[in-house]
Amino acid sequence: MPELPEVETIKRVIEPQIKGLIIEKVTVRRPEVVAYPDADTFSETLTNQVISCIERRGKFLMIVLQSGDRIILHLRMTGGLLLTPKGYPEEKHTHIVFSLHSHTEQTNLPNQDAAEANAFLELRFSDIRRFGRFWLIRKDEADTYSGIHKLGIEPLTESVTVEYLHTRLGKRKKTIKECLLDQGVVAGIGNIYSDEILFTAGIHPARPAASLSEKEWETLAAVIPQRISYFIETNRISAEDYLQTKGRDYRNTPFLQVYGHAGCPCPKCAQTLCRTVIGGRSSVYCPVCQKNL
Repeated sequence: MPELPEVETIKRVIEPQIKGLIIEKVTVRRPEVVAYPDADTFSETLTNQVISCIERRGKFLMIVLQSGDRIILHLRMTGGLLLTPKGYPEEKHTHIVFSLHSHTEQTNLPNQDAAEANAFLELRFSDIRRFGRFWLIRKDEADTYSGIHKLGIEPLTESVTVEYLHTRLGKRKKTIKECLLDQGVVAGIGNIYSDEILFTAGIHPARPAASLSEKEWETLAAVIPQRISYFIETNRISAEDYLQTKGRDYRNTPFLQVYGHAGCPCPKCAQTLCRTVIGGRSSVYCPVCQKNL
């Protein structure tokens, strides 16, 4: 599942290319992908609207329109968003296509064909498992549909403090791994980056949150924004490479220290990394650097 760094990458790549473009048409091939309102209303309402910007909240993307309406998207497990020229080979399992057009009338230009081709773009949503969802929230309409209102703080804000984490998690009997996955506490952290955060902090993922010391809460409060920021930067990709790799080539994989490396040497002490299952989720840790006290 794309987590905060991947979703932020999508935002940074696509936003500059679609700001100010007109949604000429919306084609919904799988109506169930539109969670609210119905697919026909979704398409009709968005036709001829102008895109203002893209925002991110946790793992959600929000396409903000000049009217004040908002398209909210959650990619879930296998969703992907790709901006392509019109006529570009289409990915399998493409469920929604936004046909976009620029304001500018391209006339009497030296390379008229190229200019016209660049004026027509398609924003395509594909999803093999069809878990991803869209919501259209009208201007001044309360969003009680997408679940964004239930999210906790952003991990890159100053709100990630020792006091906040200790207050929200300090008395919980659940494991610290499960607590980091709670989107109602800190938004955007998933299975990958919870492992990376806990490894850097030297905290065993199976420890109850209530067992952490004051010093460990301090470490965690510092490591969360540092690791998330680091993986956003290592994930940087050009618009050209993003299109070439179909928007799926997230570049942080070589920088992951423990996630996906069970059975490999620990990058700190060379001890073999272990895998366990916590709350139904796979977790990798070092038995030496992350002792289960």
